[in-house]
Amino acid sequence: MEKLGLIAGAGRFPILVAQEAKRAGAEVVAFGLTGITDPALEPIAGKVEYYRLGQIDKPMAALKAAGVTRVVMAGKVQHVSLFGGILPDLRATKMLARLADKRTDTILKAVADEFAKEGLELLSSVAYLGHMLVGTGVQTKRKPDAAELADIRLGWKAAKALAGFDVGQTVVCKDGAVIALEGMEGTDACIRRARDLAATHGKSGALTVVKVAKPKQDMRFDIPVLGLDSLTVFAEAGVTALALEAGTTLLFDKPEFIKRADAQKLAIAGYKPEGPA
Repeated sequence: MEKLGLIAGAGRFPILVAQEAKRAGAEVVAFGLTGITDPALEPIAGKVEYYRLGQIDKPMAALKAAGVTRVVMAGKVQHVSLFGGILPDLRATKMLARLADKRTDTILKAVADEFAKEGLELLSSVAYLGHMLVGTGVQTKRKPDAAELADIRLGWKAAKALAGFDVGQTVVCKDGAVIALEGMEGTDACIRRARDLAATHGKSGALTVVKVAKPKQDMRFDIPVLGLDSLTVFAEAGVTALALEAGTTLLFDKPEFIKRADAQKLAIAGYKPEGPA
């Protein structure tokens, strides 16, 4: 039986990885982040060892001691955490000092390099979740109408430019204008901000959300994901259309996600990296 290391961030992502890995016959050796990882992981993965954000040496040593050679990193760690509350160990301090910048990809790729030095291979975060990836084409009963499709085309260009700078991956559009760009606050907060901005101009509802992958997306970490809780935000904000990049975006609880999207008449479509034709 393979032993799979799991580095768990926030949310359902690591829980789903643990469930699917065990279903595939792997033994999960899980490590959580204090104050970040959902305790709901524990009944699924078994014992979870917790470390503070910024520790690298001890988790790697523990993985090696457990006989792990392959690791999945799953779950969100807010980038804003870098501005407070992080206490890096000596190895992490040296690693951070070598970085040219503090972008998410820069940091995570450096972490992956540290793992590789210890013989620990970091796998794609969708290694066990391929069935939850968004496909190409319309995913819901309703397809985007002409106005929504025009906003998707506009939003796609803006989102790809944004993702290229490793700032965010989500853009919200309405009536041919970009309303909000995602920053460190995350997708849901970006959408709420777009709702508020539109409302101040007397244009409530009918928002189009575009979420893309980064150019040359590294599937080992920080891939685009959406869960059922986002549908509540969409409904509250009046989102009517959602465009996602196919093959790189995860929909957690995908069948239920699509079912609920249909119930709120949300149009969802998946597109190749170049976007709508």
